[in-house]
Order: sequence, then C-alpha cells, then structure tokens
Amino acid sequence: MEANTRGTGRLPAAFLTPGSSSFIEFLAEHRPDLLPSSRRGLPEGTVVEAPHGTTIVAAVFDGGVVIAGDRRATMGNVIAQRDMEKVFPADEYSAVGIAGTAGLAVEMVRLFQLELEHYEKIEGTTLSLEGKANRLTTMIRGNLGMAMQGLAVVPLFAGYDLDRGRGRIFNYDVTGGRSEERGFAATGSGSVFARGSMKKLYREDLTADQAVTLVVQALYDAADDDSATGGPDLARKIFPIVSLITEDGFRRLTEAEVARTTVAITDDRLTRPNGPQAPLI
Repeated sequence: MEANTRGTGRLPAAFLTPGSSSFIEFLAEHRPDLLPSSRRGLPEGTVVEAPHGTTIVAAVFDGGVVIAGDRRATMGNVIAQRDMEKVFPADEYSAVGIAGTAGLAVEMVRLFQLELEHYEKIEGTTLSLEGKANRLTTMIRGNLGMAMQGLAVVPLFAGYDLDRGRGRIFNYDVTGGRSEERGFAATGSGSVFARGSMKKLYREDLTADQAVTLVVQALYDAADDDSATGGPDLARKIFPIVSLITEDGFRRLTEAEVARTTVAITDDRLTRPNGPQAPLI
C-alpha cells in the first residue's frame, strides 16, 4: 500500500478508491498488521510487566463536562512514571481518559483520534457523540484477547453533545461494554475511592470551577487510599491533568490553574484532614 516514490509518484489505488468512512476498516482491509487488535496472543505462561495508568474521573456541570486524571503509572509495586499524561482530546468536542496498560491505551487513543478525523474528512461532518462512543466500543472489543492476558485498556470517554446541548460521560469495561454515567464517573484502580468522594460532593447545578474542584478533590481522596494513584506532588510541581469540554470546544486547564485549585485543597486538608465539615444530623 506504500507509495511508489521511484515511479510516477502517484498514490496507490487503495487511497483513491471510495470506501468506508472508517479508518479502522480501511486499515483492516489493506494493512491489518497495523491494528492493535491484530496482535497475536502471548505465549502460554508469559507474564508481561508493563506500566499501568490508574485513576480517571469525570463530572458533568451546567454547560459541559470536566475530565481529569492523576499522573502516576505503576509497574507492579514500582512507580514507573510520575508525570504520565492520561487525558487526551479525541476531537474538538470530546476527550478520552485512559486507565490500564499504558502503551496499548495511548496507541488506542491515537488510532481513535485518526478514526474521528478520517470520518470527518470523508463525510464532511463530525460524528455524533453517541457515534464516537460506539466507535470506541469497537476498538476496546478488538483488544479483548490482550485484555484476557492481563493487558487491559479501560478508558473513560466524555464530551459535549451538540445535539442535546449538554455534557455526557461514557464508561467501559474490558469487553467493550458501554454505559452512560449520570452526573459523574470514575475508572481505574482508585475509582472506588474517587467515586465515593464525588458521591458526597456532586450537585447537578455545579459551575465549571466547582466541577474542577470536585474532580481534583476526588483524585486527592483516591490517592489517599490507593497506592497506584498519584496525589499532587507539590515538590516536583506535578498536578493532575484537568480538561473542560463545553459548547466552545475542548480546553485543557493550564498548570497554573490546576495548581491553584490543588494547593487550596491541600491547605484545607492540612487543617481539616477529612475535608470540609458537614453539619451534624
């Protein structure tokens, strides 16, 4: 399928023949070896020690959705990386946060980005948010063989639905099973603790700033109880990645913006370790 640079310089026929608007289907037909799902199973008894990403959280607010992730990657009981990026824009109005085997997850996100871009170029319009979530389902299901051998990828997908005029969140399991979450969601090793934190603090009328505080609080609580989740590292100035998606599109908060929220939460916890006091019943 490669171009003949020594001949006429024309692209191969595969690139000039009308076909599916799916980039994944195009690869499956012409270069299936480039698909992550084309990998053969690992030899029996093989155990791969690969870096794993951990906790991703998301919350809907009045006007959009916020998605955030901690920065730690682990390999067994060892910290493999302290400043890993786990939240990526999928396109202008959606984002993916990754948990699971880091290398496979990042590769899947890049292929997903190409899939959405290819569809837009071929069709002249963007996929609906529901359509994007369905495409991601197919990709996760294609990795099921590797997931059964311990190399799972479990993303969290969030975006602004232009048709409905609100933010939405989709959660997945290793088989590609998809569920839409109402209000907030979490995935990864610290998700139980993060979800418990958001459960107590979430309201439907949150502003964007309040939603940012909510997800950073959730990651702080997850790191407090889950060793694989990295808390804010004030000494190294490593803070969570936080991104907002609204009708204006995707925006990643600057490090200074996240640092201000994180430092405020940290200072509050130093004086009140259990967080803001709730009124006694």
